[in-house]
Amino acid sequence: MRRWLLLLFALVGLLAPALGRADPQFTLLVIAAPSKYHYEYIPVARESLERLGRLHAFAIDWRKDGAALEGDLGRYAAILMLNTPADEFTPTQRAGFERYMAGGGNAMVVHRAAIVPAGAWPWYEKLVGRSFVNHPMIQTGVVTVLDKGFPATFGLPEHWLWSDEFYVTANPFDIAIHRVLGVDETSYDPTRIWPGQVGHRMGKDHPVAWYHAVGKGRVFVTLLGHEAEMYRDERYLQHLLGGITWTATGLGIRP
Repeated sequence: MRRWLLLLFALVGLLAPALGRADPQFTLLVIAAPSKYHYEYIPVARESLERLGRLHAFAIDWRKDGAALEGDLGRYAAILMLNTPADEFTPTQRAGFERYMAGGGNAMVVHRAAIVPAGAWPWYEKLVGRSFVNHPMIQTGVVTVLDKGFPATFGLPEHWLWSDEFYVTANPFDIAIHRVLGVDETSYDPTRIWPGQVGHRMGKDHPVAWYHAVGKGRVFVTLLGHEAEMYRDERYLQHLLGGITWTATGLGIRP
């Protein structure tokens, strides 16, 4: 009898974790490679995103470089480029990413990952939808919701005080985007920049988050997310969660 009880307890112990754990809705590949100015965010962002994954039933495959792009990417609902310097990917890794997107894959691009030198990888510039020009020093500005129906805005107030590097971008490839967030340039000084550089103004049309289609795939871009502590801010994490959810599933947009 005692042996049967021990066997029963052992079976319950094996089954309990499985019974208490939801099957993931999808798997997200996160590539978070360190760069000169972006590395302290990595452990903070990993902890927070993995917590979101546990809470919202999606799996995360976390990678520190682009090596995963050389393998089979078919199991990933989306690839999240998290502050990673995509211009450092090898030709093989670039080709793998391009094949993934051509096959209907989806991508999310956060902050530093939106930057590649002009002409270094035109395909990626088109994927992002805008090309980086430069940015002023970190300042507090008013970020404004431009699309209340997009999931990446659901946790944000209509006007949001946020401190970041508000990237200046251009559109040399004439890519159409759906603007999600913008920043009010009258709320900070776009010309406050380092000696030897020239700060630029974009005017009223200064998007800092957007989405668009690339072939059959979905792409969401947010230029926010410079400092490590931002990845502990619940509003910012809700912004990322909305972007992840839509990018991976295509669902959640409200009319």
